[in-house]
Amino acid sequence: MTRKKVKLAYITNDSARKATFKKRKKGLMKKVSELSTLCGIDACAIIYSPYDSLPEVWPSPLGVQRVLAQFKNMPEMDQSKKMVNQDSFLRQRIAKANEQLKKQRKDNREKEMTQIMFQGLIGKSLNSLNMMDLNDLGWLIDQNLRDIHKRIETLNKQANSQAGVGAASSSGAGTSGEVNIATEQAERQTFGIDMDAVHRQQWLMDWINPHEPMAFGGDEVNLHFGENNHNALWSSAFFP
Repeated sequence: MTRKKVKLAYITNDSARKATFKKRKKGLMKKVSELSTLCGIDACAIIYSPYDSLPEVWPSPLGVQRVLAQFKNMPEMDQSKKMVNQDSFLRQRIAKANEQLKKQRKDNREKEMTQIMFQGLIGKSLNSLNMMDLNDLGWLIDQNLRDIHKRIETLNKQANSQAGVGAASSSGAGTSGEVNIATEQAERQTFGIDMDAVHRQQWLMDWINPHEPMAFGGDEVNLHFGENNHNALWSSAFFP
């Protein structure tokens, strides 16, 4: 049977509050004991309550004094390194949540622009996009082009390296002229790949800025992303 979710609020009923205190105190002491045994660390617990005249300690008064003495012997910087109060703890949680929200917005915006890019590749109109949308789309296209160029450079280096190794390892039949021919072929292949990349880039630029409205099957498709302030919020993920 699953436990019923308890609302974390002050218990106004005296008898219920006292019963809850005794139950939770016992569980807390058990957890401290388990933590010390399983992890091999020094730990202690001191609990004051209006129901007892003396505080309850774990594991013993002598053990508590020993742990507190170790803590006081630490440098002050180390003592307060990870010490937080309620206000600072909440501020840390809020800052972390804001960072996660910013990252999620950037991921969502990138996926949104990727979908638009593929829709444009199949001929759907981009006339409904505003300047912020076009800027984000241009950023995404440039990023993809950079990745393509890096991949082309890697493949060219691998091809040149394999051509050089093959020419050097030939059993005396290869001559300097043959090596030069292999090198020229590799250079022509590299030049051809680079020209293809230039043509693709020019095609993408023409696609982003068409002289005439782009349409697919005679029907234009409108892609809306909300109000201007919405687009500004998403665009800031790419252009802070």
